[in-house]
Amino acid sequence: MAQTVGYTRGGDPWTPRFIEYIDREKCIGCGRCFKICGRSVLAPIEKPFEGEDEYGDDMGNKVMSVVNAQDCIGCGACARICPKKCHEMSETA
Repeated sequence: MAQTVGYTRGGDPWTPRFIEYIDREKCIGCGRCFKICGRSVLAPIEKPFEGEDEYGDDMGNKVMSVVNAQDCIGCGACARICPKKCHEMSETA
């Protein structure tokens, strides 16, 4: 696919970076990326695990997942707010 280039209000070129996936091993499920995205691109899912989790129960933990990648506008807010840097971004849509 082709690379997209936009322009800021001041006329400077800007290249959007679209979300590809979230590394579930790094994700702590804080939900910051989910809350900042106004396009419903991300959603919390149950983290796959076997047996008991670190809290000694079998309730499971939530991690973020890309559910509507086609709605991503490439703003990069999710990657910038993530404390664990687990978002993989791409410059091609």
